[in-house]
Amino acid sequence: MRFSAGTYKGQRLVAPKRGSTRPTADRVREALFSMLGSVQGDRVLDLYAGSGALAIEALSRGASEATLVDSDVAAARAIRQNLDRLGIEQAWVVRAGVAPFLKNAAQRRERWDLVFCDPPYRLARRLQGDLERLLPAIVAPKGRIVCESSARQPLHLGFPLVTERHYGDTLICIYRCSTTARDA
Repeated sequence: MRFSAGTYKGQRLVAPKRGSTRPTADRVREALFSMLGSVQGDRVLDLYAGSGALAIEALSRGASEATLVDSDVAAARAIRQNLDRLGIEQAWVVRAGVAPFLKNAAQRRERWDLVFCDPPYRLARRLQGDLERLLPAIVAPKGRIVCESSARQPLHLGFPLVTERHYGDTLICIYRCSTTARDA
């Protein structure tokens, strides 16, 4: 995995040693950021962060800070290693389940401008309800949610869809979360 633009252009990432994560392919990541346009100054939340590639790419392109959440020990270790190697100080790694993290963040009234949601493909449909219920409380006004899933097992959320693209078996959906924040 290599960054295609920004501050960390050309830098490689370390992926978790175990096969528990599936990093977003370089070409998919590049196409995704082309669709997103500017992320300058955005607060980024990367759920199911894996190697941290999506959040680090956003930081490379001008995002102000990032919170990376993953429950897997190997993933959290790889993310920390990537952040340390690149000298990134405006990012935090949280080793936690996504639902408990989102509930706590909502209680603290935290908000993010850009949320990446890239769960294990096999779990996407099972997680849909919790994500639809919990995400509105943590997304800033006019914030965006990016979901990556398998085209065969899509993760579709009930928010206004901005765009949807297929890259082989990978499905990328970008949503605007214009819903009023609710208590989680």
